[in-house]
Amino acid sequence: MDQNMVERIKANPKYQELVEKRSSFALKLTIVMLVMYYAFILVIAFDKALLGVSLSGGVTTVGIPVGVGIIVISFILTGIYTNRANTEFDELSNAVKDDVAKWSK
Repeated sequence: MDQNMVERIKANPKYQELVEKRSSFALKLTIVMLVMYYAFILVIAFDKALLGVSLSGGVTTVGIPVGVGIIVISFILTGIYTNRANTEFDELSNAVKDDVAKWSK
């Protein structure tokens, strides 16, 4: 691909929309994940006893469902991103590809 084609793609409004939407969405999901993870780490650092409290007087502590919850939420966030990538982002990407195919002819 020549440099002229690269510049035309970068100037394409659909490409710019794709980059902006994808970056913005990924940043939001990243922030959600980082806040959850670092909150968990901060609780471990400053109040270990909170996560060590037994749920029912047995072996299971509060930390176990909280840790599992963080893992489950990370899978959910991945699914949300994948769903949006396979719908909205793919549509925009295909529109850019169609524009490039028109220019190539």
